[in-house]
Amino acid sequence: MKNAFIKKETVRFQHVDYAGIVFYPRFLEMLNNLVEDFYAEALNLPFKNLHETGGIPTVDLKAQFKKAARLGDELTKYLWIKNLGGASMHCGFKFEHEDGSVCLEGDVTLVRVDFSDDRKSIKASAFPDDMRAKLEKYLL
Repeated sequence: MKNAFIKKETVRFQHVDYAGIVFYPRFLEMLNNLVEDFYAEALNLPFKNLHETGGIPTVDLKAQFKKAARLGDELTKYLWIKNLGGASMHCGFKFEHEDGSVCLEGDVTLVRVDFSDDRKSIKASAFPDDMRAKLEKYLL
């Protein structure tokens, strides 16, 4: 998939339920890991640095669970940007099995925020120009 950030992940024992398939909240944890990896690798902004002054909370999430994933499966996870706003980005995501079948897909909207000095409030904050240039590489 052109312009997508791509990571592979093997389904581990920690991800599955008694039936041996991924327990659906674990898919959302895998998605959060994908976003965290995207920030660290594509934007050179690891969460440990990002969260010193702000964050990138999820404000909207839609997911469709298409096919079960099982212990030992290797999934290819894709993340791309559908729309880049001033302080928000609407992203698409997809998790595929090795045979190309989709097990999870959907949309997530993330908003860049900054903390107040006392860390008691947050406000949306525009993407800096250098970050926006890096994000635009993932627009589809």
